[in-house]
Amino acid sequence: MANLLYRLGRFSYQRRRLVASIWAVIIVALGVGALALGGSTTNTFSIPGTESQRALDALKTDLPAASGASATVVVKAPDGKTLADPAVKAAVGATVAKAAQVPEVIAAIDPFTSKAISPDGRTGLISVQFAKPADELSKASTEGYDGLSGLSTSELQVVPGGQVVGSVPEIGATEVIGVVVAALVLVITFGSLVAAGMTLLTALLGVLAGMAGLFIVTAFTDVSSTGPILALMLGLAVGIDYALFISSRHRSQLAEGMDAEESVARATATAGSAVLFAGATVVIALAGLSVVGVPFLTAMGIAAAATVLTAVLVALTLLPAMLGFVGNRVLPRKLRKAPAAVAPTEGFGFRWGRFVTRFRVPIVALGIIGLGLLAIPAKDMRLALPDGASAAAGSHQRVAYDLTAEAFGPGANGPLIVVVKSNDPQQSGALVQQVLAKVPSLPDVIAAQPAAASPDGKTQLLQIIPKSGPASEATSDLVKNVRATVEPLAKNGATISVTGNTAVGVDVSQKLADALPIYLLLIVGLSFLLLLLAFRSILVPLKATLGFVLTIGATFGITVAVFQQGHLASLFGIDNPGPMVSFLPIIMMGILFGLAMDYEVFIVSRVREEFVHGKPATPATVEGLGHGARVVTAAALIMASVFAGFILVHDPIIKAIGFGLTIGVLIDAFIVRMTLVPAVLSLLGKAAWWFPKWLDRITPNVDIEGESLRVEDKPEQRELVDVH
Repeated sequence: MANLLYRLGRFSYQRRRLVASIWAVIIVALGVGALALGGSTTNTFSIPGTESQRALDALKTDLPAASGASATVVVKAPDGKTLADPAVKAAVGATVAKAAQVPEVIAAIDPFTSKAISPDGRTGLISVQFAKPADELSKASTEGYDGLSGLSTSELQVVPGGQVVGSVPEIGATEVIGVVVAALVLVITFGSLVAAGMTLLTALLGVLAGMAGLFIVTAFTDVSSTGPILALMLGLAVGIDYALFISSRHRSQLAEGMDAEESVARATATAGSAVLFAGATVVIALAGLSVVGVPFLTAMGIAAAATVLTAVLVALTLLPAMLGFVGNRVLPRKLRKAPAAVAPTEGFGFRWGRFVTRFRVPIVALGIIGLGLLAIPAKDMRLALPDGASAAAGSHQRVAYDLTAEAFGPGANGPLIVVVKSNDPQQSGALVQQVLAKVPSLPDVIAAQPAAASPDGKTQLLQIIPKSGPASEATSDLVKNVRATVEPLAKNGATISVTGNTAVGVDVSQKLADALPIYLLLIVGLSFLLLLLAFRSILVPLKATLGFVLTIGATFGITVAVFQQGHLASLFGIDNPGPMVSFLPIIMMGILFGLAMDYEVFIVSRVREEFVHGKPATPATVEGLGHGARVVTAAALIMASVFAGFILVHDPIIKAIGFGLTIGVLIDAFIVRMTLVPAVLSLLGKAAWWFPKWLDRITPNVDIEGESLRVEDKPEQRELVDVH
């Protein structure tokens, strides 16, 4: 691999104008395609094959009117008045009429007809039925529905709620803070505005290309509204880091007096090998989300993986070309005229390496115990899909949810729908009565009532109002209890299914919870195999994999403590702690796996390089950490800064992802990779690099350290060197 990347780096340097032109054409073409074909993202979640989804799919044929999106407009009279007052009632009627005129609305039912009025008479619910599911509604429909809030007057508060007003998270000035901090870290690390600017520019170009490609894909398949944000934050972070790895290696070689062209080629071969390997692990981990069998999660993972792949390609081709354009200006001014004349100084990484290897036993013990304690809250982690309760404070979704919960109880925000279907209308009617006789006695049920029926009467619906909110554990248990209660009633070919947004959320969360340990095993196994291939060692991959498990456990524990249990929640703008978003653990696991491999490869590859060149195990560990600490520190701070910028986003899903990834990166880089890893390597000594001979013979040599490169008098005169 090193030889191939060496030739690629040299070609990109020598043909820099051609390479830059090709990338310019690609980016422009993708940009035009995104503008011409870019579709919209979706906020809906479903898993084909679950009971709730099968019932919804059947309703599209049996009862089309009930298969479309349902929404609720909350209306509330001012203090001292009720909805029955003439002026207020007239305002309610005008609101119902306006809601009925929203595009794709087939019915708007006033609260007086549906009797959806609170006991105090001040709050009512206007039921709005759309012809299509929420993710298929036109922009005119969603904007028209959301615009109903403009009907609020002194006589009536009008708040549209439900999934139809689920807003797509937007990127604003707050997220730019992370990029600014990353730029400052680059300037401090490089001591050169040119080097920092070039590194940031190539990363931004990679993200631009990746995001444009993603928006083209939205024209052909559903992509979650979280997908582009995830791809953006990950693309920015890894794009900057990958460029940093290669640029820093090139700068150190230039500072030692190496020819610029040879330096670019060798940096692409060595640091570029680590970038390619680390990037491949991220891509595989994210694309591996498809094994979970959840369509929206698969699309999200592939979108992020494609952006990371673009960042890798940019780092291996466009970056060497850019380094050719800037020449020795990547160095600070004092090093440009006589690079080799300035003796390198021993940095903090060497001193930290000596400290860690000297006190390795207590450091390993404290590290494992400390991370284990941080992981304790993870055992109480609950998963649920987002609902109005988790929406941003002040949003229409959140205000409507709170008003409904205050007037009718939190369960009114997430009613369950029971679908009864048979080949005989009388049998369906009898089953409905049997369900109505049994369900109200179940725990956590406020009411159960008939809802609608198909024209032939064979398909009939019931509505169940829980006491608890849609994302509560009690409602999840209720869904299971209702299913267990009604299942024995379905005989002679009849079916009874529980569906609705709340039931869909319960099914999705259960599916993802069941997939979490499987995906963890996949990631752990993949981690071990990839590192075995990279380092030709048994204990090094085992140590790295266990370190990743510690990172994940501590990250989940801290995230649960803040977002679910509410510790320090207000500090991060969380006003209503609740269950973790169902897909958050799997997404974080995939991303952190790839990032952990970044740091592992960059540090340990340098340790191995020193070891195979003759240094004893502990000095090799100190040397490897000393050379890699500065770059890994900068890379971790950059990633953490970019991710932390997304904590300031109002959307709770993006906020949680940004927080979890920030914590995970800091833990993995500074506690696991730069502290526990060198301590354990020092403890293991030569045994860390033991590799059975039979396994050595059948394992391909990927050569991520560039061992096969040896430069003689001329760059072209290189030969393969056997170091084993």
